[in-house]
Amino acid sequence: MPPAIRSATLDDVPVILAIEQPSVNAAHWPEEEYLKLVKTGVVLVAERAGKVCGFVCAKAVAGEWEIENVVVAPESLRQGIADRLMRALIKQAEKGAASRILLEVRESNRPAQRLYEKHGFREVGRRRQYYTSPPEDAILYGRPCESEK
Repeated sequence: MPPAIRSATLDDVPVILAIEQPSVNAAHWPEEEYLKLVKTGVVLVAERAGKVCGFVCAKAVAGEWEIENVVVAPESLRQGIADRLMRALIKQAEKGAASRILLEVRESNRPAQRLYEKHGFREVGRRRQYYTSPPEDAILYGRPCESEK
C-alpha cells in the first residue's frame, strides 16, 4: 500500500527528528528549526499504517522554493517513498505559483541525484567544498515549475 502524503503538524516533529538523526546524508537541525519550518515553511510527511516513514521540507522565498531536506526512514528505503514525497512537493509548489524549485546535494549522494533528475531537476551550479565532515562539493539543482514554462 503506498504511503499517504500529508502536511506535517507540530506533533510530527519528534518523529521527523528520529528519522533524520541516523541518516548520513540528511541535513541535521535542532528541533526548533523543524518546529519553525512546520509553522512557516512546507513540510510534508509520508505515512503508512499510521506511522511517519519519511519527510520533505522546503522554504518558499520570493517565488522560488528551496528543498531543505528529503529523508526516508532506513526500514522504508527503496519503496518509492522519496519519489512520492517529491511529486507531492512539486505539485504543491506549482499550485503555490512557484517559478522554480532549487536544492543542493552532496556530490557523493548519487541516489539523491538520480531521484532529483528523475523529477526534472538539472545541475545549475556547484559550491566548492561546501560541506564539511567530509569536505565535499555541493551540486546545485534547479527545476522550472509548470507556471514558468
